Amino acid sequence: MALLPKKILPYLKILFSAVLLYFIFTKIHLGEILGILQQARPVYLLAAILVFVLSKVLSAYRLNLYFHKLGLPLTHASNLKLYWLGMFYNLFLPGGIGGDAYKGYVIRRKFEVRTREVVAVLVLDRLSGMLLLFLYACLLALLSDHPALSGLKLYFGAGIFASVAVFWFINNRFFSFAMPVFWPSFRYSALVQATQLLCVFLILNALQVAGSSLSYLFIFLVSSIVAVLPLTLGGIGSREVVFFYGALWLGLDERTSVGISMAFFFITALVSLAGMGYHFKKPELELREGV
Repeated sequence: MALLPKKILPYLKILFSAVLLYFIFTKIHLGEILGILQQARPVYLLAAILVFVLSKVLSAYRLNLYFHKLGLPLTHASNLKLYWLGMFYNLFLPGGIGGDAYKGYVIRRKFEVRTREVVAVLVLDRLSGMLLLFLYACLLALLSDHPALSGLKLYFGAGIFASVAVFWFINNRFFSFAMPVFWPSFRYSALVQATQLLCVFLILNALQVAGSSLSYLFIFLVSSIVAVLPLTLGGIGSREVVFFYGALWLGLDERTSVGISMAFFFITALVSLAGMGYHFKKPELELREGV
């Protein structure tokens, strides 16, 4: 019985995602959103896909920095294969083991490393990404001249410095073994989230969205933070809800906003699907020689 919650949790996530999507589509007709997506310019969508792939390659490199601090100098090629398999599991196998949990399981089984250390680096990798999502959101809010954000600029400015200081303290206090890669991982996270922003900017161009780019990008960053929370299947539903209410808050078109969210999900799903091959032929983890 103790295992029951773990077994049903993935299906609860699917149910919650479905409920949120149903809620959104009671507010906006699905056909209207599909009509917006059908008018997308293919060249920009292809560019968005390529940039998204680049963001995931950079993200895998960041994770490998942490693996190296565990004394596991994985080759970038084998780590990238494991990372892509994790993406596939996160999105397409909700009833099975999650992508992060699977990566931790494989590393723990293959090498002599403590479970808590593996969990620690996986958590730090996620937190590093979330930190830059928050920092970029604050920065875009400071650059925006939207009335809804103008009165909050002092808080956004303070949030930039406070968040970095808090994350540095957490790393130094509880994960001192990973401190040598604090700033390298920070730089990788900055590149990861910058490429994701570029991906969404290309989606905006694909959907021929004129103006309000900063506002849409701000909503995307907030939705990405919410999507990380383990409440839905791969952020499905929660991201769309944030885009919908973010559009209402900032006076944007709700249909276009949700359309951007759905376009980003389709790109995520397409790229994640590439990891399916590693499900049938599990990647061999190799260590760099001479390290």
